[in-house]
Amino acid sequence: MEKDILLKFFKDHKFSYMIGIFFMLLSSYIQTLFPKILGNTVDIFKSSDFDRNSVYTNLLYILLIAAGTFAATYVWRNLVIGNARKLECYLREKLFDHFEALSPEFYNHRKTGDLIAYAINDINAVRMTFGPATSMSINGIVVCMISIYSMSNAINWQLTLLSLLPVPVMVYIMYTIGKIVKKRFRHVQETFSEISDRVNENINGIRVIKAYVQEDGEVARFQSLNNQMVEANLSMVKASAFLSPLIELCFTVSFVFNLIWGGNMVLNGNISLGDFVAFNGYLAMILAPVLSIGRVITIIQRGMASLSRLNDIMSIKPDIKDEGKIEKFPQNASIEIRNLTFIYPKADTASLHDISLTVPNGRSLGIIGKTGSGKSTLINLLLKMYNIPNGTIFFGGKDINELQLSALRDGFGLVPQDNFLFNASIADNIRFFKDIYTDEQIIQAAQDSCIYQNIMDLPNGFETILGERGVNLSGGQKQRISIARALLKDPEILILDDALSAVDTVTESEILSNLHRVRQGKTTIIIASRISAVMDADEIIVLDQGEICERGTHEQLLAEGGTYNEIYQYQFGKSSPADFCAS
Repeated sequence: MEKDILLKFFKDHKFSYMIGIFFMLLSSYIQTLFPKILGNTVDIFKSSDFDRNSVYTNLLYILLIAAGTFAATYVWRNLVIGNARKLECYLREKLFDHFEALSPEFYNHRKTGDLIAYAINDINAVRMTFGPATSMSINGIVVCMISIYSMSNAINWQLTLLSLLPVPVMVYIMYTIGKIVKKRFRHVQETFSEISDRVNENINGIRVIKAYVQEDGEVARFQSLNNQMVEANLSMVKASAFLSPLIELCFTVSFVFNLIWGGNMVLNGNISLGDFVAFNGYLAMILAPVLSIGRVITIIQRGMASLSRLNDIMSIKPDIKDEGKIEKFPQNASIEIRNLTFIYPKADTASLHDISLTVPNGRSLGIIGKTGSGKSTLINLLLKMYNIPNGTIFFGGKDINELQLSALRDGFGLVPQDNFLFNASIADNIRFFKDIYTDEQIIQAAQDSCIYQNIMDLPNGFETILGERGVNLSGGQKQRISIARALLKDPEILILDDALSAVDTVTESEILSNLHRVRQGKTTIIIASRISAVMDADEIIVLDQGEICERGTHEQLLAEGGTYNEIYQYQFGKSSPADFCAS
């Protein structure tokens, strides 16, 4: 994570932090008054001129100390711990915003479970570091400093030094164990990422798993991952669990030294019994924060490990350059592609070779080709999902790199192959959660995409809540809802990327007829595997191995007798699959 992100948050909340820390210090100071008051009370009971009023006064002081500690603690916990929760929210928003800015290529190499771990476990660990761990550290340090000062200055410095002899040993061991905990916690997070990814994959692929009777196999694989996570956690626990018993042992030794040495000092009259009681009170007060050091170190080391992971992910820069100055997509814009060659990152061969193409405004373009021919790649480049060389793609005469990314993509309506639907109402999925569209417009878009009747047959109509990724719908219904979403936007350029593959030919024909009607004067690009989806386009191009091997109208391409004609003959039953595959 960029340092200025955290600094900005702390700067914006500096006053609440300052007030919170002030009350934290005040609370710590008030707590340290108790042992001295208690010691004075013991000495009053032992004095020959016993004064009952002095006892009552000290008891009142003790009650005031308790009340003051309560009030001050209440204030600082609301401010400091509350700010830690705000920091958690702030970081999660920054992380999500960063995820949204990253290019599709990033997600091709990242597991979903790992990304979920960043957003949940890692950010929570950072919150714990800058909340409970920080407050315990400050409170503990102040209490220890005041207690040690009171023990050495007001009672006896020699007895204080003797009682604190084990402390350097404890600090060294805690530092060593802390480094081990940090390393092992990072491994825990990585294991959590894997198990989260496995759960996500199984939920999304449950139908396939059941269809292939792979439940037992998936359970076995999950158990293996789960055991790995248990082992990783136990490894971390074994290291962190060593701290508290060690500290207790060291303090037991301190109390033994104190009882022997301090007891003799009381008997010899060097210190009073009240001073001895106060001394032990201070020593016990030191014990609490020191005992918590083990937990604090564990939390901080976890937080630092998570902060390191967040730093790594936040330091990744978006691959797509957004240096354009034009803030609005050109209206009535033609599409021009000049000598476009493209190689995917980390690929050895080009996916597109020397593509040149012009689509006048208001025209329709059909793109057809075998799997892997470069159809979807061409669309990804039109949407600038990857960096585009200057002088290769133009909209209305404007180089694609002159347009701001938001302006460019706002000019498009895309219906992708993998139709994504949200776990929300059908209406919200069509309007994409935008309130700028009326119910009438939503209904019209549904009618034009031939999904209206299917929606109305559902119990709640447009308010029907879809399952995750639209699991409650058929593939054809998902496609038509996605088409309705794109039609509602009414973009300058509409792209259907094999978006009719799951509908029957009758429905396909009706949708295409509606598109011809509602898309008058605007550009439409249809990518399809079926010739029936593109045959009425103003121009059709055939892609093969990243090159345009044929172009023309349906009739022209049939007359040429090339690849297009072969596909047509096969799809319309005039040749065998073997003939097509052999070509």
